[in-house]
Amino acid sequence: MRVAVRDRRRVATCVGFGPRYLHSTGQAYKGGPATGVFLFVTAEPADPALDLAIPGQRATYGVVAGAQARGDMAVLRERGRRVLHVHLGADLRAELASLRRAVVEAVA
Repeated sequence: MRVAVRDRRRVATCVGFGPRYLHSTGQAYKGGPATGVFLFVTAEPADPALDLAIPGQRATYGVVAGAQARGDMAVLRERGRRVLHVHLGADLRAELASLRRAVVEAVA
């Protein structure tokens, strides 16, 4: 998806993986001109039994990762950035393939 956007729109692109979505690069995106477009892709755990518990806490890793994504999206929106959030279900392969087709078609 990133390469399709880069090649077809001739713009700089980058990809990052959560839950630290904007931890290292967030200042660059939250400050300066509002020229970025951000696509957040989150998903349900493929196997809920693998959503690890955090020792001594009620929340699971998946809950924390989702909260981090929502927080980063909220900050970007508050600063006037264009943000799109796509939340995928458990059939990640099929849904990612569908999302990829949609993105490639949108930038064609």
